Amino acid sequence: MIIICICFFFLAGCSSEKREVKLTVSAAASLTDAMEELVEAFESREPNIAISLNLASSGALQQQISQGAPVDIFLSAAEEPFNYLNKQDLLDKSHQELLLRNQLVLIKRKDTFSPFSEFKDLLDEQVQEIAIGTPESVPAGIYAKQALEHVGIFHSLESKLVYAKDVRQVLQYVESGSVDFGFVYATDVIAAKQVEVERVVDQEWHDPIQYPIGILKDTKHKEEAVAFYDFLRSTKADTIFAKYGFTTVNK
Repeated sequence: MIIICICFFFLAGCSSEKREVKLTVSAAASLTDAMEELVEAFESREPNIAISLNLASSGALQQQISQGAPVDIFLSAAEEPFNYLNKQDLLDKSHQELLLRNQLVLIKRKDTFSPFSEFKDLLDEQVQEIAIGTPESVPAGIYAKQALEHVGIFHSLESKLVYAKDVRQVLQYVESGSVDFGFVYATDVIAAKQVEVERVVDQEWHDPIQYPIGILKDTKHKEEAVAFYDFLRSTKADTIFAKYGFTTVNK
């Protein structure tokens, strides 16, 4: 009888323990370093919620979600992919907002000479190749194209452009010396030791660089998704985002 009671209470105790829930968070590649630290901070507070990061270009992530990929939260580096999902009625209207801002910069390796004094100098024959994200799927590539079109040199530069799958690949191309220059976000340069900012791109030359966040309507873990969503909007998260160069919206 005693053994039966002990087993009963043991099983009851096990059943009352909260099972671990795994959330899939699809976030723009430019958020890699910040999100890794944010996930670590959140999981230390919420040990029963595990975050799986899916990091890629915002356009690629939007396509995955549109095709039915099981995602709980989407954090985009541009509004267009986010708005596309809203038009498909895939995002929870009550849990979405603009979260962050960023800035576009032109970078080069620290150990290379630059003939640069203005953006039109990219046409100089000394400049062989320039990396940008593929405009069709990479927001940073869209912003870079808009800026170059504003200056009036995009079409003249097309033969020099090397397209990358996301901003992290652009950064790798510049770090390795595979290209002379690259367009990335200011936040990508903070942890990079081999590159430096050649020029900050005027924000009037391209669409605003804003990062919207939203919970997917079909999430199977709404309570846990809201918990992480709220954490990313907290003062603690603001501090971590600022550490990596992001500016929080309306704060």
